[in-house]
Amino acid sequence: MSIDFSKAMGQHADALRLRAERTKVLASNIANESTPGYQARDVDFAATLRQLGQDAQLGQGGLLTDTDAGDLQYRVPFHAAQDGNTVELGVEQAAFAQNAQDFGTSLTFLNMKLRGLAKAINGQ
Repeated sequence: MSIDFSKAMGQHADALRLRAERTKVLASNIANESTPGYQARDVDFAATLRQLGQDAQLGQGGLLTDTDAGDLQYRVPFHAAQDGNTVELGVEQAAFAQNAQDFGTSLTFLNMKLRGLAKAINGQ
């Protein structure tokens, strides 16, 4: 009898991949802080993760691709800049830090799942 790791890991693996993709988007926002006309974007984490879960249930794989992260939303600035740039460094840094913390949490949950599977396999 084989182990289906996609079922064993649940949504933790998808969450980890999605958080990594969100890190790229937020880093891009921070890097373009002084680019005139740049529009800050972000991933709707909950909606994208929900869609990945539904895709997996329908047998459509549930794997994160760049097109899934293509469902980026524009961030509405608190204070509009005259050059049309919507990146607010404090907001982006806070989102980046929160995402990094959430990434660590997702990694911890995935690690606990793997340890539990290892114990089950070893008969402990």
